[in-house]
Amino acid sequence: MTIENTSQNKVFGGWHKQYKHQSRVLDCEMRFAVYLPADATFESKVPVLYWLSGLTCTDENFMQKAGAFRKAAELGITIVAMDTSPRGDDVADDDNYDLGKGAGFYLNATEAPWSRHYHMYDYVTKELPEVIEKHFPVSDIKSIAGHSMGGHGALTIGLKNQEMYRSISAFSPITNPMQCPWGQKAFRAYLGNNTENWKQYDACELLKSANSSLPILVDQGDADDFLSEQLKPELLLHAAKESGSEVELRMQSGYDHSYYFISSFIDDHLAFHARYLFS
Repeated sequence: MTIENTSQNKVFGGWHKQYKHQSRVLDCEMRFAVYLPADATFESKVPVLYWLSGLTCTDENFMQKAGAFRKAAELGITIVAMDTSPRGDDVADDDNYDLGKGAGFYLNATEAPWSRHYHMYDYVTKELPEVIEKHFPVSDIKSIAGHSMGGHGALTIGLKNQEMYRSISAFSPITNPMQCPWGQKAFRAYLGNNTENWKQYDACELLKSANSSLPILVDQGDADDFLSEQLKPELLLHAAKESGSEVELRMQSGYDHSYYFISSFIDDHLAFHARYLFS
């Protein structure tokens, strides 16, 4: 379980560091980034917020565009951002942006050729936390957040592993992938045609079948071009109401799907998570 530091930058008294390592579960080299606030030491470990990015992104999109470091430093939270899929010359890919590299959908693929590498669910829930907790001054207290496809990942992973996390948040999440073009295309390729197998990676289906004990915050811009066809936040609220789960949906007037939107409200999300990470 060795990691290699490839870059680092001091910011707000802490450090943004980028690493690469050989992933067992993905069978390829992976990259991730960590923001460590100044008060993170092995004598005083801090909690972690795991960030899952959206289609076509890498660890760099959030770390460079979200403007999260000032608030994370103030609160004493480490942030971990990872790539959105396995990478490498021998990793299966597709010509379109919404399948293959950059589009792992945070699931464990069961269909060839995807099943060899595309196990992002296991990477997020098992391997990467082991790496982070071994090599960095962090505790095992963690929350999870994400954007778009990563919002889908944060919701589903958090709901399926409620004992692992303190809270969940998402910007513009794909809430019901079984009922939208992005999700249907990815699920059919990665999981096959049996839609019963899709339900384990659909936040609405997960909420319908089990109550969430975790607080959930969702921000959604009402000027998002993907709102009605791909994201469908109203279906998440409906599923939460059915199960009696705590989901706060904030519709933000005039905001789109971009990191301009995320940077406008990221401080709110960090403060939201801090309430539970330090409680």
